Amino acid sequence: MTRSAESRTPLSPTPRSTLTRSKERARSERADLDAVLDAGLICHLGVLLGAGPVVLPTIYGRDGDTLYLHGSTGAGNLRAALAGDISVAVTLVDGIVYARSAMHFSMNFRSAVVHGRASELTDPAERLHALQVITEHAAPGAWSRVRSPSKKELAATMVLALDLTEASVKIRAGGPNDDPGDIENGGVWAGVLPVRQVWGEPIDSADLEPGLPVPADVLDRTEPSLVPVR
Repeated sequence: MTRSAESRTPLSPTPRSTLTRSKERARSERADLDAVLDAGLICHLGVLLGAGPVVLPTIYGRDGDTLYLHGSTGAGNLRAALAGDISVAVTLVDGIVYARSAMHFSMNFRSAVVHGRASELTDPAERLHALQVITEHAAPGAWSRVRSPSKKELAATMVLALDLTEASVKIRAGGPNDDPGDIENGGVWAGVLPVRQVWGEPIDSADLEPGLPVPADVLDRTEPSLVPVR
């Protein structure tokens, strides 16, 4: 992914991107936003559809100051995304925080919320670039070795671009924030149960021709000890 000079500049908060609760967890550097977006795989797109709000999970990709989304031209949620402001959220859970009292249980997490108005990409080169960015975000190295989208596939695909100017980042790390009395009383375990995402063993497609090896870009994402499932 491209890293622009903006990656080293502070975020510019607006009223709707400024935290009102747990402000100490806010992060103000653009690099923090980039890191959360680049680490996530799924975002949640919030739009006004019909009579009310709808939140939908979708894949995405980031290139510099732009977030790309795509979907079918027949998707009502994407058409709704062009009708007004939208919100895109990405959350990564890093651990479950066990406390000594029920009300102090929490999660360690990294999250980003982007606000703005999306625009539809119509230039063929820009559309193809955006689709490459989205594909490479989910499957690094795949774009160069698979068939490119056909004219028919491109005609059926809507591609949106969202500027990352208006965004917030919130991060929680560390142990529980127990009350002094609960700590003094003792007798209850407290700490953090880390959560991590790992890649499993690649599984060949049922219709794959015999003997075709798993590509290096796929194997590179797995643990060194893993071998393809045959």
